[in-house]
Amino acid sequence: MLPLWVSVLAASALAAPPPGSGGQRRGAARAPNVVLVVSDSFDGRLTFHPGSLVVKLPFINFMKARGTSFLNAYTNSPICCPSRAAMWSGLFTHLTESWNNFKGLDPNYTTWMDVMEKHGYRTQKFGKLDYTSGHHSLSNRLEAWTRDVAFLLRQEGRPMVNLIPNKTKVRVMEKDWANTDKAVNWLRREAINHTEPFVLYLGLNLPHPYPSPSSGENFGSSTFHTSLYWLEKVSRDAIKIPKWPPLSEMHPVDYYSSYTKNCTGKFTEKEIQNIRAFYYAMCAETDAMLGEIILALHQLDILQNTIVIYSSDHGELAMEHRQFYKMSMYEASAHVPLLIMGPGIKANLQVSNVVSLVDIYPTMLDIAGIPLPQNLSGYSLLPLSSEAFKNELKFQNLHPPWILSEFHGCNVNASAYMLRTNQWKYIAYADGTSVAPQLFDLSSDPDELTNIAVKFPELTHSLDQKLRSIINYPIVSASVHQYNKEQFIKWKQSIGQNYSSVIANLRWHQDWQKEPSKYESAVDQWLKTNTIPKTV
Repeated sequence: MLPLWVSVLAASALAAPPPGSGGQRRGAARAPNVVLVVSDSFDGRLTFHPGSLVVKLPFINFMKARGTSFLNAYTNSPICCPSRAAMWSGLFTHLTESWNNFKGLDPNYTTWMDVMEKHGYRTQKFGKLDYTSGHHSLSNRLEAWTRDVAFLLRQEGRPMVNLIPNKTKVRVMEKDWANTDKAVNWLRREAINHTEPFVLYLGLNLPHPYPSPSSGENFGSSTFHTSLYWLEKVSRDAIKIPKWPPLSEMHPVDYYSSYTKNCTGKFTEKEIQNIRAFYYAMCAETDAMLGEIILALHQLDILQNTIVIYSSDHGELAMEHRQFYKMSMYEASAHVPLLIMGPGIKANLQVSNVVSLVDIYPTMLDIAGIPLPQNLSGYSLLPLSSEAFKNELKFQNLHPPWILSEFHGCNVNASAYMLRTNQWKYIAYADGTSVAPQLFDLSSDPDELTNIAVKFPELTHSLDQKLRSIINYPIVSASVHQYNKEQFIKWKQSIGQNYSSVIANLRWHQDWQKEPSKYESAVDQWLKTNTIPKTV
């Protein structure tokens, strides 16, 4: 692997991208190749100032200089499978009923890649996909199904760091590097030997935290793991230590999340700084894998004919709001990177419009010149990023000035719905009345420390009405509640007499086994409550 500075210099020597086709897109000319790299858990705020000061990301910076970066891009559900289901289907989470990491798309669902293949593209994918149903651990799905049960159990190991004390150890996340190598080898072996355009997808697991086996047999992933090589890419002086309110003043959903993620104990400032530093180092390693793809395209002399897109399924809290992981509508969790570069894409452009991952589906088809289905939740991003579109004001008529994100999985004890507009972030929960909403003015409160929903009731009501016009969220919440109960009952019946021993030995085993009868009784009481089935 070339040193990063050499790689950047080599990439920087490339010629400028050709101009757009002035509205005659993808007609007689050969359609461009497309490469989509999607990582896991990458905080989108690291791709622009001031977040970009904390860690060196040379290839993301290269994409920014050569292409268009979206400053306000969001996940449509801040957890792996539902987020990716939205990205691959172009539909909001409630429309595909991708409720949790176990419930995503059907395996035979027609994705944008399937459509592009039918229209003559050569297709290939490597690495993490995670958008179909049936995956992830039993613990993960049971934690989601039982989130309405009246108990509070720690479901994760305490977040920690683990350092490889080696300044030359580059390939820390070996599985991701292996998949990156496969993608590069495919480009060298297959992509350049065919006349038809190709679309390549690479899914990375980084910078998702690593498993924590020290937490016991049934462990979560709470270890931030890196080497000195990557840690040296982090500017420790630029690391911001997040402010935490007292536990007693936390929003009830935040408290539940913090407790189940094992974050309500005492943390020193040094611990918090280390967790954040290690996370940023993991982001630097992710950037290097993106760089391997860009360099391969350059070396094969096809970069100038290839549109490259980089994004992530969600972000990482990294101890903001007294949490790690995602499963939250706060910026660190919901804000994702989104960068596009290639032929016809505007260079060195930063777009402030709010966009989301459902926009990737129509964008991919638009790049290929394929007519867009009418039922998509997303909108093509080419009007904002392509040189073929001259009037950016028209984009307002093509893409609404809001995005929707929703969450129905584990570590949160109520369905959450986020409406993000120009400066406002409105978050509603459950049926809209049983749990207090949150409202943040991101223009004056970017750290989301002051909930102003009560202070501005008229604005809160207006945003809630707008949210309800997009999604009837009380009915969706009732549907999820019913689904959770039905799935749990089916699982319980399938286990039979082994139920007590199985449920006591999942990730929450350390708490459960202290009072097993108490928690089984809470489950039984939950199962006795009536929930009227509703249709989404």
